[in-house]
Amino acid sequence: MSTKKFIAIAGNMGAGKTTMVRYLHNHYGVHPVYEPFMDNPYLDDFYKDMKRWAFHSQMYFLTHKFRLHMEIDNTENQTIVLDRSIYEDAEIFCRNLHRTKKIPTREFDTYMELYETMQQAIQPPDLMIYLQCSVRTIKKRIKQRGRASEQELDTRYIRNLNKLYEEWISNYTLSPVLIWDSDNMDYITDLVHKIEFHETIKKVLPT
Repeated sequence: MSTKKFIAIAGNMGAGKTTMVRYLHNHYGVHPVYEPFMDNPYLDDFYKDMKRWAFHSQMYFLTHKFRLHMEIDNTENQTIVLDRSIYEDAEIFCRNLHRTKKIPTREFDTYMELYETMQQAIQPPDLMIYLQCSVRTIKKRIKQRGRASEQELDTRYIRNLNKLYEEWISNYTLSPVLIWDSDNMDYITDLVHKIEFHETIKKVLPT
């Protein structure tokens, strides 16, 4: 019998996804899979001119995220934690770019058709952990981590993403969901919060 489990960490940029992936890896020995944002050859161009490079950048992310999901599906007897799932690429980032007219409807429809086809080929996670985070905290963390391509991001862009995240997670039914208040709940240094966090995820993670 397979002991494989798959956990996905969802949340806006700066919400704490990578930190949580590292925490779960260090405390439970699960295999971490990080978002390949640094490998995207369109990312810097996208942040400078979103309308010109939005579709290219999103297609890159979708393709590579699909490959990661396929690799996870083909892994046996290993618990895996993924930093941002394919669902977010489509339901949050690409949809936001279409709503704000950075991606035309024709390209968006093509993208979504491909995404829906990919969904049929992959398994949903055993647990989706959504890190809820305010725009103010996101902007503070973006500044602190200092990624050059993120520093000039418009507040409205971040706010739009947050709204889409809330819409998406409220309708997400593919797997159980843990919504974690990333602003106020500190599972790393606060003992009460840490106990609450571990009590919740131990139902999925190996002991």
